[in-house]
Amino acid sequence: MTIRHLKIYVTVYQTCNITRAAEQLHMTQPSVTRAIQELEHYYGVKLFERINRRLFVTESGKQFYPQALHIVDSLDSMEKSLRNWDEFGTLRVGATITLGTVLLPQVVAAFQEKHPNLQIKVLISNGKHLEEGLLDNRLDLALLEGGIVNPHLNAEPFGEDRLVLIMHPENPLAGKEKLFLSDLRDCRFLMREKGSVGRSFLDDLFAVHGIPLSPLWESTSTHAIIQGVKMNLGISILPERLVGDSILEGKVVTKKVEDVSFQRTNYIVSHKNKYLTKSAKEFITSCHNFSNHSSC
Repeated sequence: MTIRHLKIYVTVYQTCNITRAAEQLHMTQPSVTRAIQELEHYYGVKLFERINRRLFVTESGKQFYPQALHIVDSLDSMEKSLRNWDEFGTLRVGATITLGTVLLPQVVAAFQEKHPNLQIKVLISNGKHLEEGLLDNRLDLALLEGGIVNPHLNAEPFGEDRLVLIMHPENPLAGKEKLFLSDLRDCRFLMREKGSVGRSFLDDLFAVHGIPLSPLWESTSTHAIIQGVKMNLGISILPERLVGDSILEGKVVTKKVEDVSFQRTNYIVSHKNKYLTKSAKEFITSCHNFSNHSSC
């Protein structure tokens, strides 16, 4: 068993397709198949099963994957550091829509000035996809609002943000002197999709108070939700940084909810087994610096 076998196995696991794995590895399909068979023979287990021309991972294969990925990633990290990866390599960074809109562009622009030869690849997505990217080694770092409970990930706090309740100026709630979470029980909610950090935060918050949450709208687009609120189609709870302009324009209004806090902590997240290069650590420092100087 060699590191080559592990790299082939990891690629086949991630693609779940011998043909695509062979293309990525620049190998022939028979060579990839033979390497997997040699690995299975060496350990005396079945890692994949082929059923109806489709490839399925066995339970043994699922247990073997994180260990193999760690070994392959550790070797890759060693090679990167030896090849001056900090200046001529790639840093893969993910961010939620809020942090990817208001913070990440500033950090990347400033960081790119100091490291012009370092390529920074960015993925803006919801929390679930970012977490999967970190676990599958498709991302080196991710910026998220709210906590991470996965035991394989390390989350470092680097600032705070706040969600706010927004509504059309003519919404009946806008005229109430004081507003409590129970007042929102029967409201029409326009919300982010399942899997987003903001949605998870609100689902948990409402569940703790015993209030069912069944949105009228679910969208991956914060802009679409804001437009819906502007048309008085419902209310929403969104990051203050993203709705500030609409509030200033008077297109929507915000009301304080007296009995709950919508304050959240932002985190820089990485895999616990991930080797963080010098440039990755410097990028984390830049995130802290920009967050501390942000007025939002």
